[in-house]
Amino acid sequence: MIVYEAKLEGTDSQYRKLDEALRTGLFVRNACLRYWMDGHAKTRNDLSAYCKVLSDNPDFPWVRKLNSMARQAMSERTWAAISRFFDNCKAKKPGKKGYPRFKRLQTNVSVEYKTTGWKLSEDRRFITFTDGFEADQFKLWGTRDLHFYQISQIKRVRVVRRADGYYAQFCIDYDRREKREPTFKTVGVDVGLNHFYTDSNGETVANPRHLRKSEKSLKRLQRRLSKTQFGSKNRAKFRNKLARKHLKVTRQRKDFAVKTARCVVMSNDLVAYEDLKVRNMVRNRHLAKSISDAAWTQFRTWVEYFGKVFGVVTVAVPPHYTSQNCSNCGKVVKKTLSTRTHTCHHCGHTQDRDANAARNILEKALSTVGHIGTNASGENDLCLGEGTPPSKPTHRKRKPKEQSLESPAILGTPS
Repeated sequence: MIVYEAKLEGTDSQYRKLDEALRTGLFVRNACLRYWMDGHAKTRNDLSAYCKVLSDNPDFPWVRKLNSMARQAMSERTWAAISRFFDNCKAKKPGKKGYPRFKRLQTNVSVEYKTTGWKLSEDRRFITFTDGFEADQFKLWGTRDLHFYQISQIKRVRVVRRADGYYAQFCIDYDRREKREPTFKTVGVDVGLNHFYTDSNGETVANPRHLRKSEKSLKRLQRRLSKTQFGSKNRAKFRNKLARKHLKVTRQRKDFAVKTARCVVMSNDLVAYEDLKVRNMVRNRHLAKSISDAAWTQFRTWVEYFGKVFGVVTVAVPPHYTSQNCSNCGKVVKKTLSTRTHTCHHCGHTQDRDANAARNILEKALSTVGHIGTNASGENDLCLGEGTPPSKPTHRKRKPKEQSLESPAILGTPS
């Protein structure tokens, strides 16, 4: 499944009709959530049936204007939030479990159409929404060409409102696979704050710090917004300016993560990185903003995605002792976070702290990538130097051998 996005160009009256559709979808979502909170919905089918009740209710005539499949999509989205909450509770996830909450009409709201409620033109440059709100035809602005895909491959069309306009996202049923020439190289990547990442070859990529560079203008806009009167047009204007600035920072961060991840995957046949728990790391109030600005999780997500697309092995290794162990002799060298140079007093090896960690990450990945199943089950590598592996796993209990009458245990003599 791939997602293509294009901006919608229309008139102000058309945008107002899109706002009505978005507001109606949000109303259906909140109504389904209230229905579940009151104990009336036990399954996803109960929420789907409740959408029919909402559309037939004379107190809510605007609900019927929204496409039926769009209403079903909003109920499915509600049930997804409920299921995620129950899954977190069953898994005993630390911290907040993500209890579903009501949503208000914010800048980033969306409504989904499945196979009905929309229609593409023959040249695939215009889209028409055919539900009861009659938003009519919009022009699509974007760099993606939809001619390569059949209409039947477009499973959903999502309308998203952001600070700088309205967008249409096309969810296309397509398995993306691309070929590349093998490079016969492996690399370990250690992410950080001084440098965005340092690889096992000693090369570094500078940390862009998009939020830090934009903080001055963000603070200025925030001060202007705080001085405006609630409900005034001037406040709405500065609120939109502030939202556009935050949106620009978000897009800069994503663009950097996508391009950097693609370069790393295309340059190597195996990419190893740490399985960091960023959610726990941002609890440090001194480093929370810098860690969030670095977007390590987004970078890892795109590395894994491009790894599947180009057929590159990506391995996430445990982060334990990757910075403390010496990559030359393997001994533990304790150091604080402020110590940026690794100096081993056992073998005398000296190297940058992050480069040493990257080498340890690569070594861990190479030691597990070929026999993950064997090590994961608790087995010992008994057959590394033998020709034939054992036929039975060693962790099972073996039956005791039958003892003869002449054995020392039976005769009562010491062994």
